[in-house]
Amino acid sequence: MQLEYAVRIERLADSDGGGYLATVPDLPGCMSDGETPEDALKNVQDAIVSWIEAAKEWKMEIPRPPPPLARAG
Repeated sequence: MQLEYAVRIERLADSDGGGYLATVPDLPGCMSDGETPEDALKNVQDAIVSWIEAAKEWKMEIPRPPPPLARAG
């Protein structure tokens, strides 16, 4: 079963190395980065999988993603 989580992507300051940071608000501590927003999004997908695997291993509750607010078309 594939779960979909909201991802927040922010531009990192040049003083922080530049690029983009992707975080998953529903999964505390789940984040990744990349040189482009697309890279950050791709990388955070791997982080989500790792977060869920670790949560299962530690017998932690895995938050369900909230339902989408709306879908066009």
